[in-house]
Amino acid sequence: MAELLDDLNELLRIPSISAGRANPDGIWRAAEWVRDRVRRAGGEVELVGDHNPIVYGELKANRDRAPDVIVYGHYDVQDIGPADEWESAPFDPAIRDGRLYARGASDDKGNFLPVLHAACELFESGQLPVNVRVLIEGEEEVGSEQVMEWIASDQRGADAAIVFDAAMASEDLPAITTAGRGLIGVTVSVRVADIDLHSGLFGGVAPNAIHALEQMLHAVVPAPGEELRAELRAGVSPVPEAERASWEELPPNAEFHEKTGAQPDVEVNGIIAGATDALRTIIPAQAKANLSLRTAPGQRSAELAQVLETLLRDAAPMGAAVNISMHVAEPAEFDPESPPLRAARIAFEQATGVEPALVRSGGTIPILAPFAERGIQTIVSGFALPEDAIHAPNESYRLRSLELNHSTSRALFEQLGKLA
Repeated sequence: MAELLDDLNELLRIPSISAGRANPDGIWRAAEWVRDRVRRAGGEVELVGDHNPIVYGELKANRDRAPDVIVYGHYDVQDIGPADEWESAPFDPAIRDGRLYARGASDDKGNFLPVLHAACELFESGQLPVNVRVLIEGEEEVGSEQVMEWIASDQRGADAAIVFDAAMASEDLPAITTAGRGLIGVTVSVRVADIDLHSGLFGGVAPNAIHALEQMLHAVVPAPGEELRAELRAGVSPVPEAERASWEELPPNAEFHEKTGAQPDVEVNGIIAGATDALRTIIPAQAKANLSLRTAPGQRSAELAQVLETLLRDAAPMGAAVNISMHVAEPAEFDPESPPLRAARIAFEQATGVEPALVRSGGTIPILAPFAERGIQTIVSGFALPEDAIHAPNESYRLRSLELNHSTSRALFEQLGKLA
């Protein structure tokens, strides 16, 4: 543990910010640090890409015909946010009350590094039972474009993948995330006139862009107590019984996990229109909204994006000029009864003494969809907690989580080695 903690502190001191006030020098230094960690263990490794490079390498098994396992993580981090809200410097790691505080402590340096460290340890001692394909990227916080292209062009594939970029079910209960929702991020703007008009002179006669936008949103956003319209619920896959059984034991309740992990949902994320800073009696000429449709496992985000756009456009009043832009990510789903995930469940229980919960993520991890598309069963987990304040000031990671992560990673490689 001492060497792992020293390594983590070194990596945390590098300001590898990709989102917000990006630090290109810090990005390169972090990529080189991860490369050198693999090189120090004796592995083969290189940097791929001219910016925010991927660290790609291999630690070979101690035997022939061993399974191939991709170990994924990301060394880039979010902007620090308000500097005066940090209790200690964000890139000068500090330990307080059993927690390590620094930007990236939980997301994702503290979560992925123990997995890589365990692989390096086993390789150096001649005990690594799988071929580890190292795949650590530097732009997860800004879209993962390069690594998605890498996966699409990779011919070799893998027998399994490990993605430790997630959380525990509680501080005493580890979890394996079996699915993640996709995302259709939408910006819709509507213009009904060339300029804003005086509401006293033209009220009741001239069209209002906010009213037009409300009319469009009403076509896709359900009222309280109503279901999402059928066109946007199409294609949802059934939930395996092993997962449902696990939800019965998880807080807050099974319905919460059903709605946030297994069903689609549309939310309006923001509206920009009209007189927002003072009372001005106008009829707005233009209005804009950001909304998101989280797609459930089994659905196809690319297809539903077209459905969503048609519903919005059809609901626009005649004469309105509508512009819609979209960002699409697909959902992903992995079989909890597949050999890699069954091996993972054994490893987690061996290392922690607790059978892991099977959960689903209501969020979106872009890397998972291409793995699922290629049939690479992926062990999505991690030892983060809500208290870690990911993306916020005073981000942290429990030292206990670091220890659990490391011991679980070693057990995981051992169990995955039995897949051959």
